[in-house]
Amino acid sequence: VQLQASGGGLVQAGDSLRLSCVASGRTFNTYSWAWFRQAPGKKREFVAAITWDRYTYYGDPVKGRFTISRDSAKNTLSLQMNSLKPEDTAVYYCAGQLTGHYYYPEAYNYWGQGTQVTVSS
Repeated sequence: VQLQASGGGLVQAGDSLRLSCVASGRTFNTYSWAWFRQAPGKKREFVAAITWDRYTYYGDPVKGRFTISRDSAKNTLSLQMNSLKPEDTAVYYCAGQLTGHYYYPEAYNYWGQGTQVTVSS
């Protein structure tokens, strides 16, 4: 499985962005997918996940502002980010896995290359 993330950019606080991640292969529906982020000098942080059976989970810092979704017809994972804050600035990574807890990056087998999101105040 190969993942290609896109959609990052430079925005102002309060703006919105939509990240996308296209997955290759025919296993999209059997995987659980997630977004993580990593700011300079910090550990990779869980952002959101959507399981193979479409349960969704969010990290506390983004609850109520971000929405994860998947389009199986297009093999695409998305992250709609609203009301962005400067603390959301990070490189965002999409990831996929077959088993394991959704929260831990170690559980994920496949990673996209990352897309930079910068939020100015």
